Amino acid sequence: MTQDLKSRIIGLVGHDLEQVEHALEAHLSPNLDLVRQIASHLLFSGGKRLRPLLMIHSARMCGYVNGFEIAFSTLFEYLHAATLLHDDVVDEASKRRGKDTAHSKWSVPKVVLTGDFLLARALDIASQTDLPGIIRVIANITQEMSQGEIDQMTQKGNVNLTEAQYLKVIERKTAVLIQGACQSGAILAGVSPEKEKALKDYGYHLGMAFQMADDLLDYTASAEVLGKNPGADIREGKLTLPLIKALESAGEKDRTFMTHMIENESLDDAQFEALKDLLFRYNGIDYTKERAAYHVTSAKNCLDGFEDSTSRQVLTLLADYSISRNV
Repeated sequence: MTQDLKSRIIGLVGHDLEQVEHALEAHLSPNLDLVRQIASHLLFSGGKRLRPLLMIHSARMCGYVNGFEIAFSTLFEYLHAATLLHDDVVDEASKRRGKDTAHSKWSVPKVVLTGDFLLARALDIASQTDLPGIIRVIANITQEMSQGEIDQMTQKGNVNLTEAQYLKVIERKTAVLIQGACQSGAILAGVSPEKEKALKDYGYHLGMAFQMADDLLDYTASAEVLGKNPGADIREGKLTLPLIKALESAGEKDRTFMTHMIENESLDDAQFEALKDLLFRYNGIDYTKERAAYHVTSAKNCLDGFEDSTSRQVLTLLADYSISRNV
C-alpha cells in the first residue's frame, strides 16, 4: 500500500519536485563555499520535500497560479534543514538519512552557524512576499520550534511525562512547521479566513500524525528504513507516545524494568527488544497508531470545503502517506 501511495503522489508532483530541487539550489546563495557544502550535505541528502509540496498545493488548491509558489516553498525546506542541523548537534546524533551527520564532518560551530544562515535565508524569502500575515507565521514557527526543542531537552528521562506534555512538544517541534507551510499557502492565495483556518487545521493534524508515525518507526523499523539506528529516542532519554502509554498501563514490575531501560545509557540490542515487547504488550504501539490515524482522518476532513482538484488529491494522499510510509 505504501509503495502504491508513493507512486501515486510522485505521479502527481514529479514535476514540482524537480522544480523545487532547482529552486533550493538556486536560492541557497551563500557567500562562502563552506556554508554551501555544509548546507548541501543535509539539504540534498534525500529529504521527501513534504513541506514545500504542502505549501505549493495548499496555494494551488486555493486558486494561486502566479508561479512564485515554487521559489517561496523553499523557505520551508531551509527552515526544516536548519532545525535538523541544530537538533543533531544538541542530540549528539551520528546519523541522519543514512549519512554521517554534518557535525561529524565539520566543527560544531560551523554547523550551528550554517543552520543560522539557513534560518536567515528562509526569513529573507518570507520578506519578499510583502505579506505581514506570512511573516507572522514564519516568526511564530521559529520561536515555537525553539521552545519545543528546549522543552524536549528539559524532559529527557522524565518517566512521568504525560501524554499532554508529549503532544505539546511534538506540536512545537514538528506540527507547527507543517501547519505553517499550509497556512502560508492559503495566505499567499488570499483566501477567506475560514479557508485559511481549514488549511491551518489540516497542517496541524498532518504534523501530529507525521510525528507519531516517526515515533513508531523508531521502535518498529530497521536501520535501513530509518537512515539511523532504531531506538535512538530511548537511548537519548526521549519518551514518546508508545513508551508513555506503556508506562501508564504497565504493572509495577514491568514499569520498573522500563524505567531502568530509560535510565540505561548503554542500552544493548537484547534490552531494546525486551522493551519493544512491553510496548506491544501494554498497547503503546497500537494506541499510537490509533491516535495517528485519528489525526489523518481529521486532516482530510479539513479539506471538505475545497473543490476537487489535483492539489486537493495531493493533500489527501499526503495525509494517508504520513502514517503508512516505511521508505
